[in-house]
Amino acid sequence: QVQLVESGGGLVQAGGSLRLSCAASGRTFSIDSMGWFRQAPGKEREFVARIIWSGGRTYAADSVKGRFTISRDIAKNTVYLQMNNLKPEDTSLYYCTAQIQSSWSYWGQGTQVTVSS
Repeated sequence: QVQLVESGGGLVQAGGSLRLSCAASGRTFSIDSMGWFRQAPGKEREFVARIIWSGGRTYAADSVKGRFTISRDIAKNTVYLQMNNLKPEDTSLYYCTAQIQSSWSYWGQGTQVTVSS
């Protein structure tokens, strides 16, 4: 089992920044990648960014490229999502997830990000 706890959400004005954190515990040695998804009310959950745990290679959705950066601290078993130049359409519940053997197997409880115009 892997437990994920997110933090760092909040209310920010458009153009502002936030940094989300996600601390993993438990069987962290089994994690292949960690990622962030988001879900706005009435919409499907969508991919935001992903980082390969061992090598550090990153991937991001086109909608956030150039604004959001995913990173990790292996020693702390923590993944971060630095979000800059936030837009109202970024308002969502953001979820941290851990990928094990090609499956997003574990999810955090979510942290709310609200961007005001």
